[in-house]
Amino acid sequence: MRKSWWKILGLVMVALSIVGGFLGPVPELPILHETIRNVYFHVPMWFTMLTLYLISVIYSIKYLSSGDTKHDLIAVEAVNTGIMFCAMGLLTGMLWANITWGEAWPNDPKLNGSAIATLMYLAYLVLRNALEEEQKRAKISAIYNIFSFPIMVVLIYILPKLTDSLHPGNGGNGTFGDLDMDNYMRPVFYTAVIGWILIGTWICTLRYRIRLIENKRNQIDTHS
Repeated sequence: MRKSWWKILGLVMVALSIVGGFLGPVPELPILHETIRNVYFHVPMWFTMLTLYLISVIYSIKYLSSGDTKHDLIAVEAVNTGIMFCAMGLLTGMLWANITWGEAWPNDPKLNGSAIATLMYLAYLVLRNALEEEQKRAKISAIYNIFSFPIMVVLIYILPKLTDSLHPGNGGNGTFGDLDMDNYMRPVFYTAVIGWILIGTWICTLRYRIRLIENKRNQIDTHS
């Protein structure tokens, strides 16, 4: 129980945010209307993705300094889990855009930057599968991963602020927190963000454990 408290907390927080997100009151706003409830789902997906990618970078750096295979496995599983949340973030964003902006994928710098960043991380996974020698694969992919993270931050968060963008908080637009979220929405939103980050971390640890078991099984098969 001592080791699982944060997993239980994550489940409880996500459950509360889902109930509060669907049933709680929201401000009456033009254009957004009830779609503002998507802020409880769309934005936490991106926060979770960023957290997992940051974990991956940290363990890629640790691998380069230690050569410990476990650090490399954590790095790749953090990316694998982050890609899942990236896909959910894109899908919820496209649904929201289709309702509020009239099309699922308008020509917006933040959307285009998100697409490029997603392709970069998919390329990271392709790169790992293309290299057979274990140490070479781990070193090259670690270096690639370390450079990908700051590029992603530039594409998603810096460039959209320097040009016109439909997204809140970019291109001179105010953020949801400044303009649209009231004192009821903010606690539900932050509960959702923290809860989903905990769930994402939990999924990453499960994937890491499965990868360890697979590696041990492969080593046994190789020696037998």
